[in-house]
Amino acid sequence: MTRRAFIQTTLAVAGSQLAGAVSAHAAGSAKQSKAAKTGGLIDTNITLGHWPFRRLPLDDTALLVARLQRHDVTQAWAGSFEALFARDLAAANARLAEECRRHGRGWLLPFGSVNLTLPDWEEDFRRCVESHRMRGLRLHPNYHGYALDDPAFAKLLALATERRLVVQIAADVEDERTQSRFAQVPHVDAKPLLALLKQQPAARVVLLNWFRAVPADLVKQLAAAGVGFDIATVEGVGGVAKLIEQVSNRRVLFGSHAPFFYFESAQLKLKESALNPEDGRAVCEVNARRWLA
Repeated sequence: MTRRAFIQTTLAVAGSQLAGAVSAHAAGSAKQSKAAKTGGLIDTNITLGHWPFRRLPLDDTALLVARLQRHDVTQAWAGSFEALFARDLAAANARLAEECRRHGRGWLLPFGSVNLTLPDWEEDFRRCVESHRMRGLRLHPNYHGYALDDPAFAKLLALATERRLVVQIAADVEDERTQSRFAQVPHVDAKPLLALLKQQPAARVVLLNWFRAVPADLVKQLAAAGVGFDIATVEGVGGVAKLIEQVSNRRVLFGSHAPFFYFESAQLKLKESALNPEDGRAVCEVNARRWLA
């Protein structure tokens, strides 16, 4: 084959592949648009930014959004890795809100954070609600150094309930078995929620990454008190189905913990649990919409 013929053949193949990719992207966009109207998958647990201890696959927002949309995600609730460590949470929350606007306005929902150990945390709360119009908060008590029986948390929960905000509490971010020895962070103790929810029965609380932190008997009690649970860290064969049996299908929400975990891992948990259509819809979409309603 001559050099000219080789180049022409290569360009023809590349052009064909590009056309196929464009066609697939257009089909995917159309499918995504249809899914947004008729229902789909809501991921309640993704995080934007860079994890400081190692690079994560898809820690670029544009790449993460593309991957989620490829898997028919119609909405994602996004926290920020920066919020775990930053002293200036006002700036971190502002950057999160801007990142969500830039890469998925109305599709990425920013969930800001407040650190109850910092002075004037109420102002950070106000900005999340009034300046950024956030629908919920994502809290990291273990990284910020307070417990859920802290009076400040009771005040925050009351404020969030009054504003009808979803309050996500990350019981863990990283498995304690893989943490750096220079950054050992304990599980969040969720037991104080039981007493607080008796005082705030309308609170919209969701526990994230809770599987290793919350014992089974407490899971049942928290579910009875109205708490929701994501599936990102659920382990075991048929784990999601067992969780539904334990707490009812109204208390389980899809969450992938991407990009810290592979998104496909959460999807596989749904598939191998072989959920019936009603349970599948509840976990994938209905419950998330109900929490935001």
